[in-house]
Formats: sequence, C-alpha cells, structure tokens
Amino acid sequence: MTEQRGRVGRDAVLGALAALPMLVWLRGFMVDDALVTARYAANLAAGAGHVMNPGDPVTDGVTPLGWAFVLAPFARGDEPGLRAFEAAKLLGAASWLGGAALLGVAIGRLGGAASRYLALALVLCSAPLGAWGAAGMETGLVLGLASVAVWARAVGRERLLVGAVSAAAWLRPELVPWALSLVLAPEARSKLDEYQVIVRGLRALTVVGCVATAAALRWFAFGAPLPLSSRAKVPDLVLGANYAIACFLLSGAVVALAWRRLAPWVRGVAVSVLVHHVAVAVAGGDWMPLSRLVVPALPGAVLVAAAALALARPWFALGRLAIALTGEAFAAARAGPAAARVGSKRLAVVHEVGESLRGRTVATVDAGWVGLRAARVVDLAGVTDPAVAALPGGHTSRAIPRGFLEARGVDALVLLVAPGQSLGDSLAATTFARVTERRLVRLPGVEEGYCVVRESNDPHYVVLLPCAR
Repeated sequence: MTEQRGRVGRDAVLGALAALPMLVWLRGFMVDDALVTARYAANLAAGAGHVMNPGDPVTDGVTPLGWAFVLAPFARGDEPGLRAFEAAKLLGAASWLGGAALLGVAIGRLGGAASRYLALALVLCSAPLGAWGAAGMETGLVLGLASVAVWARAVGRERLLVGAVSAAAWLRPELVPWALSLVLAPEARSKLDEYQVIVRGLRALTVVGCVATAAALRWFAFGAPLPLSSRAKVPDLVLGANYAIACFLLSGAVVALAWRRLAPWVRGVAVSVLVHHVAVAVAGGDWMPLSRLVVPALPGAVLVAAAALALARPWFALGRLAIALTGEAFAAARAGPAAARVGSKRLAVVHEVGESLRGRTVATVDAGWVGLRAARVVDLAGVTDPAVAALPGGHTSRAIPRGFLEARGVDALVLLVAPGQSLGDSLAATTFARVTERRLVRLPGVEEGYCVVRESNDPHYVVLLPCAR
C-alpha cells in the first residue's frame, strides 16, 4: 500500500511539473472577456445585481452560468474588478495544476511501457494549456474538471466522471457532445451488458438534466435558454471548420487518431476528443487565440497518447507524438511571446488612457478593460447588451444605427486603430481595426462632434470625447 501511494504521489508530481513551466511563462496572458466577467462580479459584490452597468436590467453577459457569483466574494477594495480578475487567474491556475496532477496519476494507472510518460511532453509544450489555465476565464476550472473526468475513467470512478463532465457542460454549453460521448463510452473495468447499457443511459440523462437545468435557469433569469454570446457571435460553419482543423493540428489533439490495439475505453476517450472538435466546428469556432474552445479536450488527447505509447511497439504512437509536438512547438514559438505580454500591455493601456474615462458613458467594442474605469459601458460587440446583439453584423461588425449614441447617453468613444496604422487627417480617413469602428465614425455627428483626447501606444487605442464648443 505504501509503495502504491508512493507511485501515485510520484505520478501526480510529474503531471503537475509538466504543466508548471507553460503556466508560469504565460501567466501574463488574458483576454478582454475576462474583465467583462470581473465587472459583473464587482457589480454583484456591490449589490447592483448581475449587470454590466448599475441600474440596468440583468443581462446574460457571462457565458459560464454562475461564474460571476464565484468571483464576487473577491471583488473588494479600491479595484474590485481587478481583484475579481486576479482571483479568477489564481483559481484557474490551481484547478489546472490539480487536474494535471490527476492526469499524471491516470497515465500511471495505464500500466505498460514506461514510455507512456512521454505523453506528458504534450502538456509541457502546450501553450494553449498554459495560457488558458491562468487567463482569468473559466477555462482553467473547466480544464481541471476535464482532467478529473479523464482520471475518473482511468481509475473506474464513474460517478465522479459524470459529475465532472456535467459541471463542465454547465459552464461551457459547447461541451455537451463531449460530455455525452464520454458517459456513453466503454468503462475501463466493465463489460458491456444489458445492465451497463441502462446505467450509461441514466448517466447520459444526468448530463442532459444538468444542462437542461442551466438552460431553464437562464430562461427564467434572462429570458432565453442560450447564452447571450450565442446571439452576439453568430456561428459560421466555414470559419468553424477551419478553426477546428487548425486547432487539431496545432494543439496536440492529432494523437487522438491512435486506434489500433487500444483498449475500448481509451478509444472512447479518443472519440470524445474528435466529437468535441466537430462540436466546435459547428459552433463556429472562436476569435480568441491559442485554441481556447478545444482546450478542455486536450487532457483526453494526452491520455490517448500515453495509452498508445504504453504498447510494446509504440513506433506509430511516437510518430504521432512527434507530429503533435511539432504543432505545439510551432504554436508556442509563434504566439507564446506575444501572449505572455498581453496582460501587462492591457493594464498599461488602462494607465495611459483610463483616467479620461472616469464618470463617463463609453461606447466601445472592448468592454472589458474599459469597464475598469468607465462609469457605464455601451458594449458595441453585443456580448453584454441584447439590443446590440440583435443588430445586423457580427460581434465586431455591428451596423450601429443613427441616433444610437445619443439615445444611450454616450459621451466617450474608445476605438482601436489597426496594427501598423496611425491616426489620419480625419476619423473617416483612419483605418480602425474593426468594422464596427469604421462604421461608427461615419455616423452623422461623430466626425464633427468628437475629438481625440488620449492615445495609447501598444495597442493603439484612441479616446474620443465631445469637442469643446
């Protein structure tokens, strides 16, 4: 027993150590949506409700249902939004490190050749896992839950698996097919018989019931069963397919193609990885970098790789592993250095231009960092605003109608200049980064009514206030 505990402890340490370097390197990574959730959490803590702006009706601007409530207790002090964001980063990092430790234990339980531990190189070299583990989004928590599910399948803890995948699907609706494919897949230590068919069916109903409960709560609280983001970001199958294929090649999931000689339950895990990529394609992919939507499936891909490497002659598995590591190395080299600096650059922007936004109603596509300073935010992406989400166009190409800014009481604009461009002789002559912004500056009254008062360096944002008369 002592020897077994020692092996389990060793495997857990190996798993956690494999995750740690990328987590430390990319700890500065973040996306603007994380700060949107932080603003919701701050408003909850202040008693204003689940809202983007105090006094507004409640809105479903946070896709993972309940995530803002988890962060609300941390939203205290002079900078409640930042405190909530920092707590989210720590919770995500801790969840992923714990999940990586369990993934190491699951690999140890596979048995077979010691070469199975080489699969942890997929964790060691994965920029997506490191970046999203501590990005301040719910992704780190979901990563931990996905790792719990993989470990639970490997050690025969099926009830825990059902709980983990149900919680993950509650937080991320696109994980429903992945969750169902796992609970319906073969177990590690049970033969399929009539009893097992019934048990798997009941487990699938548990997942469906959990997701249905989340949809019912959304409908009751916000008037729609699906997150507002599903309306703000309309799926595009072509873009989704391209996204899923690129993620499959660059994130290490190619190892899920392993099939021959694998145990049936490992094949089931491989199928769940493939199913999730198809689901992500149908959902239309994602605008965020580093394969965010497919990250929850990667612990399963690592386990499949380990199972293939555990075979007596793992030459094909080693080849797949080499291909996967090449893709991961390419993604890390190309996106890693910039990703590591995102957080510091975004906070520098807040320092450079944020004071000019205090007490104002600001219209912008980037509602997150602007929300750290602005009194009210008019979200031109529609992610937190149902009325904007209903406008024609995508979340960065809204057709903002005439009179919209005046009707919302907007007295400041924050726009992003396209990379490599500078302010032109006029707003209309400036190349802005998003279609929404290009359309906005052509609205009647904007060119002559707003003047640039602040600029940031990198990225190049401009703050426009009403011109002095």
